[in-house]
Amino acid sequence: MRSFIVRILINGLALWIASWILPGLDISTSAATEAVAKTGVTQGTDTVGIIAAYLFVGVIFGVVNAFVRPLVSFLSLPITILTLGLFTIVINAAMLYLTSWISSYTPVHFTIDSFFWTAVFAAIIITVISLVAGRIPGARRR
Repeated sequence: MRSFIVRILINGLALWIASWILPGLDISTSAATEAVAKTGVTQGTDTVGIIAAYLFVGVIFGVVNAFVRPLVSFLSLPITILTLGLFTIVINAAMLYLTSWISSYTPVHFTIDSFFWTAVFAAIIITVISLVAGRIPGARRR
């Protein structure tokens, strides 16, 4: 259970950094936007709402990586071998697009612009951040 929560936090952090670096990634909440429009209050609740939105998308991304990615990786094993593993970047980008599609049915919307390279660069950034954060002592059980 602890490693699942740590993985959600790492995914949320990685998504936040990727959306900060790349202008084509965006996470928005329709509920927070409506609350600000009604009350005019943007302090406190806005920051908590944004953090919760990134954690929520991190949960979706974690579930997609836990259940869908192994199947896609297995089915694409021949092309991954032919490309010497570089096709895994395309698989990670596809998982981001799947996360974006799933989140479109929730109050939190994770959007990627139509430019495919944005998803590829985001996949590289998220992978590097996840690898670095996974090496932090206490973030991973042995």
